[in-house]
Amino acid sequence: MYGWGGTMAVQGLIDVGTVVALTAYLNKLYGPLTALSNVQVDIMTALVSFERVFEVLDLPTLIAERPNAVAIPRGPARVEFDGVAFSYPAAGEVSLASLESIGVPDAPDVQTVLSDVSFVAEPGQLVALVGPSGAGKTTMSYLIPRLYDVRGGAVRINGIDVRDATIESLQNVVSMVTQDSHLFHDTIRANLLYAKPDATEEELREALAGAQILPLIESLPDGLDTKVGERGYRLSGGEKQRIAIARMLLKAPDVVVLDEATAHLDSESEVAVQAALKTALAGRTSIVIAHRLSTIRDADQILVVSEGRIAEGGRHEDLLAAGGLYAELYRTQFRTPKDPSAPTE
Repeated sequence: MYGWGGTMAVQGLIDVGTVVALTAYLNKLYGPLTALSNVQVDIMTALVSFERVFEVLDLPTLIAERPNAVAIPRGPARVEFDGVAFSYPAAGEVSLASLESIGVPDAPDVQTVLSDVSFVAEPGQLVALVGPSGAGKTTMSYLIPRLYDVRGGAVRINGIDVRDATIESLQNVVSMVTQDSHLFHDTIRANLLYAKPDATEEELREALAGAQILPLIESLPDGLDTKVGERGYRLSGGEKQRIAIARMLLKAPDVVVLDEATAHLDSESEVAVQAALKTALAGRTSIVIAHRLSTIRDADQILVVSEGRIAEGGRHEDLLAAGGLYAELYRTQFRTPKDPSAPTE
C-alpha cells in the first residue's frame, strides 16, 4: 500500500491523503480478520476452563451430612475423643481427575497423624492441649467441628458422634477462634452479623463489651460501621482477636475451640485478649491449644500431645510433680531447672 500508493502519489495520480486513508482502512479491516482467525483458539481455551470449573463443582465433598442425621441438643456439652485415629486425605481422594495424569505416581503412603487418642472434656471444663509443634494438637481441634472425619474411633458431643449430627446443629454448638482470625473487607457490624444475622444493636454491644473492645469501637468516627479492610488489616492483631471473640460470644456456642488465640500478640494485647477469653469461656466446654504454658496453668485438665498420642494428662501441679514431658516443657520455657514450681520469666 505504501510502496505502490507512494509511487502513484509521486506521479500525481492520487493524493497523499488518499494513500493515508486507504492505509487506515486496511488496518481497520485486518483487525476483525485477525480476531476471527483466533475465535477457534479462544473457544477451545474457554471450553477447557469450563470443564475444569464444572469438574470442581461436581467434586463430591468429603464432609457430607448423613440422611438420618440428628441435631445436637443445646446446653452444657460433653466432648469425648474415643480411640481416635486420623490421617489427612491422600491426593487421590481430593484431586481432580484432570490433574491425576500430572500427579506423582509413586506418592508415599498417607502418614498417620493421630493414633488412639482418648479423653473427655466434661461440661464447663477447660481442657488444654500442649506439646511440641507438629504433635497433632491443631488436627485434634479440627475434628471437633468436623472439618475432617476421623479414620478410626469417634468424636462425640453429648454422646452423639459428630458424623451422625446435622451440619447446622454442629455449627451452632461449636465455635473456633484461631491465631489468625479472618475478618472480611466489610464493616465491624457486618463481620459480627456473620455469627448471628438477626442480632440486635444491644446484642452486638454486649458481645463487644464481653470481648473488652467496646470502648475502642465507640471511639471510632464510624463506630460499628467502620470498615476493617481486607483480612482486617486496619486493626491490630489484638483488636482482630477481640472482634473474633465478640463474634464467638454473639454466636453463644456450647463448645469453644481456641487454637493459639494469643499467639503473636504483644504483652498489652495479650492481657486484653486473656481478659476477653475469661468472659468468653465462662460456663462453656473449652478446648484450648497453647504454647505459652503460663496461660493454661488453671486448666481443669492438661493433655500433653506427642507424636499423635496423648503422652500424659492431669492438672498443672500433678504434671510438674510427675517430671515427664510437661515438666520438661515447663522448665525449658521458664528456664527454671532447679525449681520448676517457681517460674521466673
